[in-house]
Amino acid sequence: MSIVPRSLKKGDRVGLVAPSRVITKDQMKAAYEILASWGLNVQEGKSLYNKYGYFAGRDEERLDDLQNFINDENIAAIFCARGGYGMTRIVDELDLSTLKTTPKWIIGFSDITALHLALNKNGLESIHGLMPVQYGKDGTKESLGSLQELIFHNRGEIIANRVDYNRNGSVSAEIVGGNLSLVAESLGTKSEIETIGKILFLEEVDEYLYKIDRMFTQLHRTGKLKDLAGLVIGDFSDMKDTEIKFGKDIHELILSHVNKYDYPMAFGMPIGHESKNLAIPVGRVVDFEVNSSSTKLTY
Repeated sequence: MSIVPRSLKKGDRVGLVAPSRVITKDQMKAAYEILASWGLNVQEGKSLYNKYGYFAGRDEERLDDLQNFINDENIAAIFCARGGYGMTRIVDELDLSTLKTTPKWIIGFSDITALHLALNKNGLESIHGLMPVQYGKDGTKESLGSLQELIFHNRGEIIANRVDYNRNGSVSAEIVGGNLSLVAESLGTKSEIETIGKILFLEEVDEYLYKIDRMFTQLHRTGKLKDLAGLVIGDFSDMKDTEIKFGKDIHELILSHVNKYDYPMAFGMPIGHESKNLAIPVGRVVDFEVNSSSTKLTY
């Protein structure tokens, strides 16, 4: 069983850190307002608004910020401000040991997948969900409600309409995954994803179809798709094709890598780089049901 952080309560102090791409104060304005409306007191990381090229400060600055919040017993949760790129540059240097005695929610997605995988390797639950840079965007009300329900009440569910490519079935198993690029990138590292007997969820944005195929091929070659309990496909947003067409849409492409297996599988789950990006407790045993009318994840 994974270690589950306590639910938040009004008055808790939470950390806001930027372990990846650079951000600005204007981009965080809505996040401060929303987190305050939830009764949370936000503490900024020291390097939150630093800039070092593409990154929110040098590697050592971003690492120190995240490590300090991990170690601080007065910080009840850590919100990663945005994704982009940069987490994999520092994740192996993090010391996660204190979280085993004083666990806290760490929230983010996309590039933060690298951190979720490291936390999962250490038996710690974390939250794949909307990040503060998105809190002020149109259409995020349901996503914010999903995140609030999970961090304050430790529960939630995701329901989606049936997609014709789905495979029916039901299972209860641990859920792991995140951004496809980061999951594939984990192979051969200290935080390589473990998928045997687990429900794998994947999402991606702004990629060429042939690169999606290459990453699924890599997962297939390393056996990561073979012994799953189930497969959840979130949003594959803004997919691109080359001048010479790939010849399959995203559904056909993914199915070509898993059609020999019989575990339940669902497309079209609201997880990923769209406004409707519902929160998932990574590392938790969840109920996954795919039937003739809908798909449901309950936790």
